[in-house]
Amino acid sequence: MTSIGAIFRPQLPPERLRDIARLVDDAGLDELWLWEDCFRQGGISSAAAVLAWTERVRVGVGLLPVPLRNVAVTAMEAATLHRMFPGRARIGVGHGVQDWMGQAGARVDSPVTLLREYTVALRALLNGERVTVKGRYVRLDDVGLDWPPTGSGAAPAEVLVGAVGERTVRLSGEVADGTVLNESASPERVREVRRIVERERAAAGRNGARNGDGNREGHGEGTGRRIGRSDGEGADQGTRHGSATRPHQIVVYLFAATGEGAAERLRGELIATGLDSVPGLGVAGDAETVAAAVRRFADAGADSVVLLPTADEPDPEGFLRFVAEDVRPLAAS
Repeated sequence: MTSIGAIFRPQLPPERLRDIARLVDDAGLDELWLWEDCFRQGGISSAAAVLAWTERVRVGVGLLPVPLRNVAVTAMEAATLHRMFPGRARIGVGHGVQDWMGQAGARVDSPVTLLREYTVALRALLNGERVTVKGRYVRLDDVGLDWPPTGSGAAPAEVLVGAVGERTVRLSGEVADGTVLNESASPERVREVRRIVERERAAAGRNGARNGDGNREGHGEGTGRRIGRSDGEGADQGTRHGSATRPHQIVVYLFAATGEGAAERLRGELIATGLDSVPGLGVAGDAETVAAAVRRFADAGADSVVLLPTADEPDPEGFLRFVAEDVRPLAAS
């Protein structure tokens, strides 16, 4: 069954987050997603607060820009959330907006190389491995988490990758547990991404099979990478914890607007983001209209459809209540 979520836009001040978190938890929304946009709210700190304020809603962070964060620190923070709130945190990583990375002095020459090295190392650390790697960007020397999520009795921690371009979509299928698609993805694009990631998973042996060297990822050439169990033997990252065989998750954002002026607000948002010429993006209307759009994305292969209000949404709390109480039951029917 496809999960229904909504986004707390970081243009809203963080002090509004507590009331919104409690609202969506009480209203039955499946997922609340947070963005770590520069230079606004922090993704991990916001997620920790929401998880502590609520009892059941899953909280996604999409995305953590990998150039800004040492992978060991990200692993420590993610593992802490997974252990304290089992099954409720969803962590996505991505390139980051390159202009923002430049502003922060963190821009790299090869974002795809960094994301590959980072994702492989992060998955291994969260799966309880000890990691030694000498990559172009990621360098770890016998690093292992004292408190990995695998020791908490929870399901293996997933690592999602945000992807727009073809190389990153292929990378996500090859090394990640799921793909986060932004609001530029149409249902046809979701179908295409599903085909690509399943093809890349199969090519990488992500069905649990091992390569000849005992490692599933198979892209450590020239990096000096060694990822192994604490007993020193090489291990297939994630396989012994079950993450290699679970389905690849696709999360997609969908612009949505309802109420007075909804069509005009949606149109303005698409124009502002340069997406007004792309068919099949966004939905404006009543609950049935929005639910029908959600079902189209679900039929295309999305596992989570996360509704994104327009930047000028006049009633953010009302929008979230509308998604949880009106759209979600219809989308599931």
